[in-house]
Amino acid sequence: MLTNLRGFGGVVKGLVRDDSGATAIEYGLIAALIAVAIIGGATLLGGSLNNLFGSVSGSVNSAT
Repeated sequence: MLTNLRGFGGVVKGLVRDDSGATAIEYGLIAALIAVAIIGGATLLGGSLNNLFGSVSGSVNSAT
């Protein structure tokens, strides 16, 4: 019986020391933050790029 308890204690200690789950969550949060930054940047730049290309298109059309 005592041997089984020692084995169980080793499993519990191993689970407490194992931080790979926390690392995976941290990487997931970093990836989500990067995705939000990319989406936000694309949204902010989208309107100005659309206006720029519209202006260039209008200039090319009027030149031909």
